[in-house]
Amino acid sequence: MLAIFRMKKKEESKVFVNPIDPDKVTENPHNLEYGHHAGSALIKPEDEGKLKSRALNAMDHQTDMQLGQIYEQMQLLANQAQRLNDRKKISEFIYSAESRFEPFINHTYHLYKRESGLFLLSLIGPNQWGRKVNSFDFVASVKLLADHTWDILEKNDNFEFNV
Repeated sequence: MLAIFRMKKKEESKVFVNPIDPDKVTENPHNLEYGHHAGSALIKPEDEGKLKSRALNAMDHQTDMQLGQIYEQMQLLANQAQRLNDRKKISEFIYSAESRFEPFINHTYHLYKRESGLFLLSLIGPNQWGRKVNSFDFVASVKLLADHTWDILEKNDNFEFNV
């Protein structure tokens, strides 16, 4: 028993010396930028150029898509503004035109331009004149709206509204 006691005493007196260099040991292995044991996940350095290229391509695609949407919205607004301007111009022509009746809201009428340059608002459409040869040019078919502007239903593409 004394021999066993001496062996334990010898073992206790031995100090463990780590064979690994103390500069290569860390207390926080989870902070290392590389795997610290054989079971660690594989960590590969990424190519920064590849990452930046992917990010730039994604950014280009996204911004081009959004710019396309904004362009479509601008086109829609420009078309609406043009139609509104045409309604204003034709309303000015109609209110300066000769008319022998009182127009009613939501009824269709037809605007013509005479050879003298004066306008005429008529109940008769361009295809309803029959055999009589008219001495004026068709400008537009219009409908009176509740705000007393005129909606253009059909117009002569050869007529210039910007006069």
